[in-house]
Amino acid sequence: MAGLSLYFEDGHDDLDDFGFDDYGTECDGIRITAFLDAGQDNLTPLGRLEKYAFSENVFNRQIVARGLLDVLREFSDNENDFLTVMETVARMSEDGEPTVRAELMEQVPNIAMFLHERRPNFPAAFSRYLVPIVVRYLTDPNNQVRKTSQAALLVLLEQGLISKNDVESKVCPVLLDLTTPNSDDDYKIEAVAIMCKLVSMLTKDTVEHLLLHRFCDLCSDGRLFQVRKVCAANFGDFCSIVGQDATEKHLIAKFFELCSDSVWGIRKACAECFMTVSNSTCPEVRRTKLSPLFISLISDPSRWVRQAAFQSLGRFISTFANPAGAGLYFKEDKCTPAGRSEIAVEGSTCREQDKNRCEVWKDAPTAGSEAAQITPSNCTEERGAQPASPAPCKAEEQRCLPAASENSNNSAEASPESSEDTYNSFNYWRPPLPDISQDLELLQPQDKGERESVWSSEGPATRREIQKALESLQPHMDDPDVQAQVQVLSAALKAAQLDAHSEEELPEASQDSCGTTQQQQEQQEQHETPLLASPSDGADPSDSEAPPVSNVGVEPPVKKPPLDYDPYDNRMMPQLIENAQELHREQDPDLLFEEETSKLQNVIPQQLLDQYLSMTDPARAQTVDTEIAKHCAFSLPGVALTLGRQNWHCLKDTYETLATDVQWKVRRTLAFSIHELAVILGEQLTAADLLPIFNGFLKDLDEVRIGVLKHLYDFLKLLHADKRREYLFQLQEFMVTDNSRNWRFRYELAEQLILIVELYSHNDIYDYLRQIALTLCSDKVSEVRWISYRLVVEILRKFYMNGANDLGLNFLNELIMRFCHCPKWVGRQAFAFICQAVVEEDCMPMGQFAQHLLPSLIALSADPVANVRVLVAKALRQTVLEKAYFKDAGCPHQETVEETVIALQADRDRDVRFFASLDPSASTEDTAALI
Repeated sequence: MAGLSLYFEDGHDDLDDFGFDDYGTECDGIRITAFLDAGQDNLTPLGRLEKYAFSENVFNRQIVARGLLDVLREFSDNENDFLTVMETVARMSEDGEPTVRAELMEQVPNIAMFLHERRPNFPAAFSRYLVPIVVRYLTDPNNQVRKTSQAALLVLLEQGLISKNDVESKVCPVLLDLTTPNSDDDYKIEAVAIMCKLVSMLTKDTVEHLLLHRFCDLCSDGRLFQVRKVCAANFGDFCSIVGQDATEKHLIAKFFELCSDSVWGIRKACAECFMTVSNSTCPEVRRTKLSPLFISLISDPSRWVRQAAFQSLGRFISTFANPAGAGLYFKEDKCTPAGRSEIAVEGSTCREQDKNRCEVWKDAPTAGSEAAQITPSNCTEERGAQPASPAPCKAEEQRCLPAASENSNNSAEASPESSEDTYNSFNYWRPPLPDISQDLELLQPQDKGERESVWSSEGPATRREIQKALESLQPHMDDPDVQAQVQVLSAALKAAQLDAHSEEELPEASQDSCGTTQQQQEQQEQHETPLLASPSDGADPSDSEAPPVSNVGVEPPVKKPPLDYDPYDNRMMPQLIENAQELHREQDPDLLFEEETSKLQNVIPQQLLDQYLSMTDPARAQTVDTEIAKHCAFSLPGVALTLGRQNWHCLKDTYETLATDVQWKVRRTLAFSIHELAVILGEQLTAADLLPIFNGFLKDLDEVRIGVLKHLYDFLKLLHADKRREYLFQLQEFMVTDNSRNWRFRYELAEQLILIVELYSHNDIYDYLRQIALTLCSDKVSEVRWISYRLVVEILRKFYMNGANDLGLNFLNELIMRFCHCPKWVGRQAFAFICQAVVEEDCMPMGQFAQHLLPSLIALSADPVANVRVLVAKALRQTVLEKAYFKDAGCPHQETVEETVIALQADRDRDVRFFASLDPSASTEDTAALI
């Protein structure tokens, strides 16, 4: 040992190369505790520890500090020796060399864990010797030592190695002293950071009693903005710990100050933690105080503050969510419809396979009823009366209808078709008037019954629309195109009035002639009121803007419509009315406001929703953040959950805009969450609004398609059986990828198909999924093949559980022909894998397996490739012979299997002999490495 000190000095570089941090007591190389070995100095191990712990050579002291954990293990059996070592550690903590102190502090967490395991023998050693060292190093003059002690303190708190008493009596007082107004700036900033990280590991009472008031004072620190910034960044953690009462009493006022701070970094930190703060307040404070405050951050002069605010906007909106109003709640990180006890369900019926899921709630109108019953004029009237309420629906239309596809088709048929003529918007300052002459030439003449049926389907609603269109066109009569359009609409209204009069004559024939005449005159006056004189007919243009009372009941002189125009034809009327409304909308701001009322709701403050909807505005990407649309897409399911399905109309346009965004990252984000949105919206809204977007994602880039594929089962199970069956034809498209090396795409497809099997009938599986499974079992990548074997097992299970033995037999024969007789050994090996998986999972009767698959499996025992025989030996010895069916003495196949196993035990290949002789109960490594 005489040359030990010289050895340490000369071997400094070599020891650094070996890395002492990676060496332990079992290491075959150089031991850090080698200085404890007996040598020529005739000192005891404790004496040698004392010698090198306080050596004049700095490197010797560093080595001792680095090896303290091993030293403690050496002396842990003797309590007196152990306490002597702890006294030495306490003295070493006062070393004047910063590197020694830093090395010592790095070992403190490991020593604390060791003491925690030995706590019955040394209950107070850690609290007595090490905690004071950690606390003292928080005020060390060396920056490296302070940083090391701060990291060690956080590790000790996270692991729960410091008792509550030590935290309250030793740690917190030091932090409070370091955060006083007269404290050093560097110490103060570091202490605030430690205190903010410490709060999440303490109890509510400790934080309120010791740290809350000091934290409030630090939030108002006027000298160091770094202190206020740290407080703002950790403000949410304090609110979460102290709870709602203390947050509203002490912290909200400070939060308002921080949100209006002159330093933009502090306001940005407030925007980032806004959701956590909101969760700690009552709904009233959230709506009346925090919402206006957040709006101010969104309109902040700093772009970085606005960017952080918009990123947090969706999360802040989600804090307004109420399961009782949305009809959904979260359970185990999944969005689930609320039960009947939480939300009243009216007239809801669900399929037997989805008994636990109800799709239509009391306040959620169905998509089919909205499309089938509400005309444009009705929508306008209802929006004007109750802008925040959904359209009423009949009770029988709020049921979970089994034919969702029929509802969607009916709604599509109910909405009138627009003109097929296209135009170039570059050539027109507004949408052009359609040329109806060509369309009318193709029309077949209709008899009177058909004409009556056309008007009876629309009736007063169509006449009312024509009247409104005529009123909107009156201020623009100086335009020749408008004049022609007025002529056509006037002729149509005239025809509608004549039909209405002819229908009223029959039920009124028995009434008094005077009364009949009076009623007809009143109806005629009511219908002919919108027919005003146009400027082209000699009337004053200024008079046409106001309703001329003198012209009521007088038919204006109008030009005759074209000879080929049939006033009873109603198919062109929607386009004419739409053009008139569009022209009037451009001139009348009130109509724009009326359309905006469709975005109104009463769940969250309207300003928050308006700001959220504006995140898809291209101008936001220029002035706020280029990825603002991605943040909007990321938080959209949470916003939809908050608003509830009854307010989906507020988000529908935004969702469609995001789904067609030019950035694939935005579409990818939506694709990953579309299944969650489907749960929120329910079956009918999903079929009406999400399926078109879902279909678009299926044809998108692989980066987008993978989002749909990862949750394909979750989405399909929410659809009606008829709609779900339509996607059987598209499952094959997932086999084609932009990059053939993207094997994980096919792996994910196999995983999803394993789940999807339960959604379809055995006939559909045989027709569509069978071929996909066979293709995946022949994939070039082994990971894809192995997961595909499970898919084959599930398909066989589906066949035999549903009594489709003939389909199962056909599938087995196809497996034999495709894999057992495959010219490539990989295919034959796949057959052995499939047979083993079939037996392990019990997916089919063992009698059927023994009759159809076992002979082919036994035939592979003579395969020329050893890797195939290895799998056969493993399947027969460890799987087949362990089944009760083959253990039965009366089994006709038992003898054949045993003879085959004996033959494999004598195989020329060592691995085959090993698996053929291995006891099934023995633990072995996976055979994948052998394949």
